[in-house]
Parts: sequence; C-alpha cells; structure tokens
Amino acid sequence: MNMWAEEDSPFFVEACLQSYAEPVEGKLYTMYHGTTKERAESIKRCGFRQSPDGMLGQGVYVSRDFNKASRYPLNHPDKERRVLKLRVNVGKVKKIDRQGHPMQKTWHDYGYDTAWVPPGCGMVSSGLEEDCIWDPNRIKVMEVMKPKNESSPQMPKFGYAAYRY
Repeated sequence: MNMWAEEDSPFFVEACLQSYAEPVEGKLYTMYHGTTKERAESIKRCGFRQSPDGMLGQGVYVSRDFNKASRYPLNHPDKERRVLKLRVNVGKVKKIDRQGHPMQKTWHDYGYDTAWVPPGCGMVSSGLEEDCIWDPNRIKVMEVMKPKNESSPQMPKFGYAAYRY
C-alpha cells in the first residue's frame, strides 16, 4: 500500500494539526524538525536516520510546533540553525502522556509507528508537544526554512493564526 496515496489525490489539502489535537491514524500532517544548516542539506540528500535513543526511544523526533523546532539544536547560534518543514504519515499513533509510561520506549514493539507526547503533560520541559516517528521513510522534507527569531518572523500561518481579526 502507498503510504503517500492521500498526497497524490487531486483533493489533497495540507494538514497542520493543532498541538492539542490527537493525530488520526494513517493521515499526513505538516511537522517540523530543527537541525543545523549542514545537517539539513544531508537530510535533504539522504533522508533521516533514527536517533539511537531519546525520551521515547529510537526514532526521528519532530514537532508540530514551528517555534519549538526553531530552538534546535540547542546551543547553536541562529545562523547555523535550520527548520525542516516536513510531511509525515503518522501511521498508527500511541499517546505517551507521562514519565514512566509502560510503553515509553517500547511503543514500536506493539505495532505503533509514531509516539505522540501531548503538550503540557510534564514529559517535555518546554511543555510543548513532540512526536517520535519510527520509520524515517514516513517523513518527506518539503522545505528548508530559517528558524524563527527576532530578526526573521517567518512562522508559518495555519489555523487561527492565519486569520486576522
């Protein structure tokens, strides 16, 4: 089965899920990944590789929050950072909403493709949401962007933020 079939439809609309909304199994979503300028070029050429370990175990760590991705990698100057705008097929999703969750690092062993940490659950120090994608082939790089900072307010406009009241 083609995991990108939804994207091939003439009726496809890019979806940017709000941070508090639980992802729907098998849907495509816009997400972001913060990295260095050099690494961004490598990811574009060769694709993602799984991180060997992290809060949710092995996988590729991404977020729906552009501002969160803009802060990574930590301890690098803005001029060296880039944010990758991604299209992600989340597949089967497991919500991990507390430290010590029984599947915190083993979710993939139970058939899940993505682990989702909702915002404000105490798992992430920033309080922002985070996702871990097991299979890098579920991720497509759509664009390389500069991070949001004081001099380049380049935050994508989706949802309520897209409308001026």
